Amino acid sequence: MGFGQGLSGLNAAAQNLDVIGNNIANSGTVGFKAGSATFADVYASSRVGLGVQVASINQRFTIGNVSGTGNQFDMAIDGAKGLFRVLDQSGSVLYTRNGQFFPNKDGYLVNAQGHRLTGYEDGGTNIVPIRVPSGNIAPAATSTVTTKANLNANAPLAGGQVLEEEGVVVLGGTTYTFTGNWSAPVWTGATPPDGNYTTGADNVPVTIAAGVPDTATLPEGGGNSDYIAPVAAAPFDPADPTSYSPSHSLPINIYDSLGNSHQLIQYFAKRESTTPGVSEWDVYYRLDGAELPAPYNDASAGTRRMTFDDGGRLTNPTAPIAINIPGIGGVNSPAQTLSFTLDYANSTQFGGDFNSTFGQNGYATGEYASMSVAADGSIVASYTNGETRANGTLVLADFANLQGLQPVGGNAWAETSASGQPILGRPGSNGMAQIKGQAVEDSNVDMSQELVNMIIAQRTYQANAQTIKTQDQVLQTLINMR
Repeated sequence: MGFGQGLSGLNAAAQNLDVIGNNIANSGTVGFKAGSATFADVYASSRVGLGVQVASINQRFTIGNVSGTGNQFDMAIDGAKGLFRVLDQSGSVLYTRNGQFFPNKDGYLVNAQGHRLTGYEDGGTNIVPIRVPSGNIAPAATSTVTTKANLNANAPLAGGQVLEEEGVVVLGGTTYTFTGNWSAPVWTGATPPDGNYTTGADNVPVTIAAGVPDTATLPEGGGNSDYIAPVAAAPFDPADPTSYSPSHSLPINIYDSLGNSHQLIQYFAKRESTTPGVSEWDVYYRLDGAELPAPYNDASAGTRRMTFDDGGRLTNPTAPIAINIPGIGGVNSPAQTLSFTLDYANSTQFGGDFNSTFGQNGYATGEYASMSVAADGSIVASYTNGETRANGTLVLADFANLQGLQPVGGNAWAETSASGQPILGRPGSNGMAQIKGQAVEDSNVDMSQELVNMIIAQRTYQANAQTIKTQDQVLQTLINMR
């Protein structure tokens, strides 16, 4: 009987070496899961065993190292739970951990075997092959412009505007106010009685006769100040930086429905306030260097008024400003109407330099540039105009019994009755692992352990061979007996 046991041992050891050799051969295969042979003894009705049999070949579904590749279409399942779901050429569903994908001639993401990667349609639950987008995305006209600015509270009035200030003189402890020159004042309140006074920081003698002082120059200090005549603000002119507050201009690119870019510039000019405790600013607009039509032009109320309270908080406008500009069009381009709102919410007037954050929601047409995969499996296409578009979400599969999956080659497994039906879900949800883009999962083969296993299997093979040799020698001894 020893021949049978030895031969079964040789066969089992040989199969074990086959498994070890397959592991070593696939140590560089992305997504490969190492296998191991399990054995069982064989008995009949006797107490002596009939040898050994290979009970099963199991695969170790432990996680391999995740390595970055820089390839925009590569992806790795960053955890133990989850398999990519792919379709082979016949439409059969297979599963893999190999995340090396690239677009085929039809734009579908496929692996080296031509299996198409699948995922959920954007915002839906249908599972379809994932396709890389092509061509341009349509432009979008600007409909909202937001400007959050801080206007410098310490800025001078724009356009060289000067506010009128009455002159002040203190005579004999009484304060008098006047306009015009000190040598011929026009008293705005009480007229000082004729007489001799001293005034100013140095108590300069002054004689008043018929309301006129005998000195041509108002003595300085002591509460005295000369009259300041008003100066009207110069008309706004974008070519004249003094006609608006220094450094208070803001250019923004906006887009029409054809995707043509237009430059909208806002100019902020600080003005004299007629209301105590309120600061006032006018905002002028230029589109592509031209004045806007009424009612947004400079000669109308289109010099939009912004007001701030004494705490620097915006009090007007309280809602976005609607602007409609007809007749916009480029060379050989149809005339259009630009309609958008300007929102100044949360703007302030504090002491400090002018600064702003702004945005708008329009864009020009853009060509497909690249694709990326987020941790939650979202597939995002990027375009040359800076826009992005969701292009579906990866679907991952898990099984109650991974050992029940049938290896079919090409780094893939097929569902069987032993594995159970697949449990599907998005990465990062339903217990599924997350995705790491531009990376792949390496083989989980431990080369040093496999070499040790190979030595053990080799010795097992040699020992079984020695068993057969010994049994042969015993048999020869029996035959040679006389």
